[in-house]
Amino acid sequence: MKTKRNIKWIILPILVLFLIGGISTIRPRTGRTQNWTALAPYNTLWPLWSPVLSPINAATGLPTPLVTSLTPRTILPVQPGLTWYPNLGNPWLLYNTPLGLAYYDPIGGINLWPPRILTNLITGSPITITLPANYSALLPTPAWWILGNVAAANWSYLVVFPGFLTALPTTTATTLTQPTLNSLLTGTSLL
Repeated sequence: MKTKRNIKWIILPILVLFLIGGISTIRPRTGRTQNWTALAPYNTLWPLWSPVLSPINAATGLPTPLVTSLTPRTILPVQPGLTWYPNLGNPWLLYNTPLGLAYYDPIGGINLWPPRILTNLITGSPITITLPANYSALLPTPAWWILGNVAAANWSYLVVFPGFLTALPTTTATTLTQPTLNSLLTGTSLL
């Protein structure tokens, strides 16, 4: 009976040390990981964790965003793009339109960039958001959110896109073709 108690007192501290050691090796790794980078002029975050949106730069070995800023005139080389304002629960998915960059959110649908919360309502100028000190290490967008929203966003974009075309002069609109579903990234490819 006494030896069983002694063994418990020996095994318990070993398990605690093992658990602490395991946690301490995980924590520094996540502290050094850069998951996001801020893009001018609004400081919304671009995902460095997505190889398709931030491919590895051969010279530096680091993920590099496909774009350097997110303005209404930004043209994405692939779509949808993804950007996040950390005060919001979910990111925006970004699309090219003939009228400029557009974004999708699950509540408001497709709208032209930037969202109202990123502009001064009086002057119309960009509001540069203040990011938390640890913004680069914030967790990536959950896979369940991307897998559950990208398909809906792509369909919404394809449905709304003709509306962007009709807002243009007839000569311009006739030279632009509507994107196809297979030209858009899927949730899996974003991850």
